[in-house]
Amino acid sequence: CSRPGFPLCNLSALFPIQSQLDDALDNATNQQEKENLVYQYLKKLDDKDDLRIPDFDEGLEWLNTEGPLSFTRELAGKVVVLDFFTYCCINCIHILPDLHQLEKKHSVKDGLVIVGVHSAKFPNEKVLQNVQSAVLRYNITHPVVNDGDARLWHELEVACWPTLVLIGPKGNLLFSLVGEGHRERLALFTNTSLRHYRDQVLLSDHLVGTKLYRDSLPPSLLSFPGKVAVDSSRKRLAIADTGHHRVLVVSSIGLVLYSIGGPESGRKDGNLDEATFCSPQGIVIKGDTVFVADTENHLIRKIDLLEGQVSTLAGVGFQGTDMEGGAMGPQQPISSPWDLALGTAGGEEDNMLWVAMAGTHQIWALFLENGKLPKRSESKAGTCVRFAGSGNEENRNNAYPQKAGFAQPSGLAPAPEEPWGCLYVADSESSTVRSLALKDGAVKLLVGGERDPLNLFAFGDVDGKGVDAKLQHPLDVAWAPDQGLLYVADSYNHKIKVVDPKTRQCLVVAGTGEAGDVLGPGLTESSFNEPGGLCVGEGGRVLYVADTNNHHLKVLDLDTKTVVSSLPLLVKMPPLAVSPGQTVNLELVLSLPEGTKLTEDAPSFWTLSAEGNEWLVGNQVVTGDIQNLSQPLSIPAILPKVLKATEASPSLTLSVWVYCCLAGGGACMMKAASFTQPLQIGSTPRNGSVTVTLAHAF
Repeated sequence: CSRPGFPLCNLSALFPIQSQLDDALDNATNQQEKENLVYQYLKKLDDKDDLRIPDFDEGLEWLNTEGPLSFTRELAGKVVVLDFFTYCCINCIHILPDLHQLEKKHSVKDGLVIVGVHSAKFPNEKVLQNVQSAVLRYNITHPVVNDGDARLWHELEVACWPTLVLIGPKGNLLFSLVGEGHRERLALFTNTSLRHYRDQVLLSDHLVGTKLYRDSLPPSLLSFPGKVAVDSSRKRLAIADTGHHRVLVVSSIGLVLYSIGGPESGRKDGNLDEATFCSPQGIVIKGDTVFVADTENHLIRKIDLLEGQVSTLAGVGFQGTDMEGGAMGPQQPISSPWDLALGTAGGEEDNMLWVAMAGTHQIWALFLENGKLPKRSESKAGTCVRFAGSGNEENRNNAYPQKAGFAQPSGLAPAPEEPWGCLYVADSESSTVRSLALKDGAVKLLVGGERDPLNLFAFGDVDGKGVDAKLQHPLDVAWAPDQGLLYVADSYNHKIKVVDPKTRQCLVVAGTGEAGDVLGPGLTESSFNEPGGLCVGEGGRVLYVADTNNHHLKVLDLDTKTVVSSLPLLVKMPPLAVSPGQTVNLELVLSLPEGTKLTEDAPSFWTLSAEGNEWLVGNQVVTGDIQNLSQPLSIPAILPKVLKATEASPSLTLSVWVYCCLAGGGACMMKAASFTQPLQIGSTPRNGSVTVTLAHAF
């Protein structure tokens, strides 16, 4: 257990010792007996001086700290929990609540430090900016080191994600826990270790310098949007604003009609203004009903916009391990539902929801009305049951749905029309798109991956046919029935691709392949950053893309092959009291991202509108250029002296599109924002003006 000159150790030396403890703990009958067993184990380790582990390499990138950490300096005198994780892994996400619970109970001053050791699976996950985004998205506040080459992983002989390794105050190995589901044993090991080393006066109460990455970022209107859905009949979009723990329903021009949940996470049903979510992902909108995959609450929720109520349809509020199901929704534990899609199974149209159950690597069904899955008995309304997937994390295709294997299915797109008759699945960890036949549940490969069902590392970025095409962790799919085409969010390649199911040919539609936020002249010159969701609108002419790490919703015009814009979310201002005949001066104050300047070749501009009350702006100038942001831009709107009768409260909407580039040249990008100013117009005409300031930092 050593390297030349360094008596350093790895997990293979610990396993024979800890396995005896694990066996004894499995047979222990009470908590006191378990604690005594761990005490005796620690005393045995105290007599060994050959369990010291390698230190972190110099030059690694650290997050949430003031600088690099070392077992011989900052971590000396601490019990350290090393969390070997990769941010794509659902199992790694599942143990974060266990770590949060530990952090609440034991502070750094108490002697506990948790360190995330990010050891990437995919090439995209080695990039620091992407790890930073994951740290923000999953609200990780403990130190994280980006060990892109997995040096410590290999030195310790870690075998899989996630693995927890507990280190003593002298940098010595104590315990390891492989996989998820070890909350009680993790707490037992940690609590007992802290007491043991405190009794030996080996713990130090010094602080470890922290600098949370999230504190350095400006607020944004969207935060890591996960999925987007369209209701074409109402011209509305539903957006899972995942990082803000809320659901937005917006008009086609971006006006926020409903905002439910957020900004903090929670788990509460009830009125729209009091309901809460926790990192919602999948979303479906039909009429006045929105269905939500409330991912980190392990729930499926229903938003009734007409009644103004949020209710729970399935899940019990904590992660389940059941891989069969069959209970009524509110009594059925489920695990990390990531996407939803309406479907029809042996009953009325749209009588059920398909569920991408990422946590158990399966596809489930939640019946909204009575129905029947293929080759099954009838299911009553409310039943939540597994349809396909053995629960093993595999890329296994099979004619029998229960024998097929998925690997973190994350996106769903029904194509019920003949000759397709299937549900398309973005299977992220196998880097494939699969089809699930609606008539018999047969699972087949469409594109990506490889033929070995156990190889989950067959990823890449290659246009091609079937298995010759390569994807990297695709998170969503969207079906365009009029064109018979399937669009794919190839998330870790930062691209949007299209598949023709007839030929199984997969081609890039948009994206450069590099993470960015650039608006190019064409789709393939525009860039994205881990797009996680997409949907088809306007008869297949438009694609809405949740550009997750850019915190945008982008609109792609598939006819002109251009990124039309980032859909501006309208900021609704408090009502403004005005009178007929007055001038409303909209004073616009915009701040560009640091290190950027306005683009001369692509003029920025503003537009003024009054949707539904166009008489408010009449023949006035309703658009103009933005040439200088060093001073506020004043945009006047002269109200008519004679008002028209209107049922709705009138409002002015100012939308801005700003094109900017890095000051030193290179990347250019488009930013958009919109403001809605409601007006309370009195009955008596007056002269003069009223000024309101509209400020936004991009």
